[in-house]
Amino acid sequence: MASDRMDGKAGGDPRFEILIVGMNGELRGKQLPSGAEGKVWAGEIRLPTSTQSLDIWGDDNDDITGLSLTIGDPDGMVVPDRRSLAPMPWGPEGSMQVLATMCEFDGSPSFMDPRAILASVVERYRSRGLTPVVATELEFYVMSGDWRETGRPSPPDSLTYRGEPNGFQLYDMNAVDALDDYLGTLRAYAKAQGLPADATTAEFGPGQFEVNLLHRADALAAADDCLYLKRIAEQAARRHGLKSTCMAKPYSEHAGSGLHVHASIVDRQGRNILDAKGGEPKLLKSVTAGLLETMRAAHLIFAPFANSYRRFQPGSFAPVDLTWGSGHRGTAIRIPDKDGAAARIEHRVAGADANPYLLLAAILGGMLIGLDGELDPGEETTPSHTSANTTRLTHDFLSAVETFRASPFIADIFGTRYQALYGDTKRKEALAHLRTVSDFDYRTYLPRL
Repeated sequence: MASDRMDGKAGGDPRFEILIVGMNGELRGKQLPSGAEGKVWAGEIRLPTSTQSLDIWGDDNDDITGLSLTIGDPDGMVVPDRRSLAPMPWGPEGSMQVLATMCEFDGSPSFMDPRAILASVVERYRSRGLTPVVATELEFYVMSGDWRETGRPSPPDSLTYRGEPNGFQLYDMNAVDALDDYLGTLRAYAKAQGLPADATTAEFGPGQFEVNLLHRADALAAADDCLYLKRIAEQAARRHGLKSTCMAKPYSEHAGSGLHVHASIVDRQGRNILDAKGGEPKLLKSVTAGLLETMRAAHLIFAPFANSYRRFQPGSFAPVDLTWGSGHRGTAIRIPDKDGAAARIEHRVAGADANPYLLLAAILGGMLIGLDGELDPGEETTPSHTSANTTRLTHDFLSAVETFRASPFIADIFGTRYQALYGDTKRKEALAHLRTVSDFDYRTYLPRL
């Protein structure tokens, strides 16, 4: 473990970071010296709008999108959201960060900005006098810091015996204790940033943890919380000579990491409209049906990378079928409560690698469909019954890409321009994955064929 003081303060002069969110949920932006933040609040920060079109390798793909040099790679205005202003406790004393939305010079949000996409969906609720209330549960792995040298992930030394995982598993407090220094730093960072972090638990995999964030009656803030948590997890790991990852499936032999979303809807009086009040949960079922109806179209949002599809294994807690159930953790949509203020759905499909803004946009968009009609989600999955007519999610990256690109639902929620940008960019990634001959191919086929 590193010997840095637990107050989390590094030496040097404070800095100010203005950040935008990329297609893959990565943070990009500018770091300014302290005292220069007046430029941020004056709206003087510029970045090329194509910054938000970059793929997982950082390429702008101008040849397939035409959004970079083809049109002169124009600047956009980086407009800060003061609500997201937060300290950077891993930096020098006084360092701050703020999230921003990319805008055109007429003040309209860029069609490529994930925060703007989510805000537009939230506005649809607001126009109906409704507010979505959202919480996220993020799973991630903490691993040894030598991953760059070895080229492979491995659990922290404190969770191994002779180099092998030594049996720590779900809810095991020994695993929590073994990484108490790291988790203490993570909690301190979360507190410094005002994140509504609740319980921290050890999950199935060695070094895998889950942090629950409390509900927000502001979906944009909930997505901000999730993104900040991902950054905090990584910064805390660096402080202790470790690495955190939100890869959906970093280990072949261990559980994948999910990003579960809990959502309800309140009216202008603050009443939860999904509350069944002890009766038949008609609206909850209809909202669930809307989510199931749009799930295949939005699968690329829930599983945005080739690695994402390794998580969907039969018999795991990552759903492979379009099912729903009351309190059933093997279903795609779980209804933890149907009565009272806690009535809500839990969306269990997305991996930890999902972009939280696009994820919430897809989920809230699917729920809107359920608000527009009394839809039937089909048979409920119970411990003793699963419908024989269940539709299955795809296990194939390229199939998910093509379904996304052809979906009228995606065009409506994300806009046709973003549908094309995201779909075409992910298609390039999927084809690159298919063309790459892996170590599995060599070990399995080369000796035998």
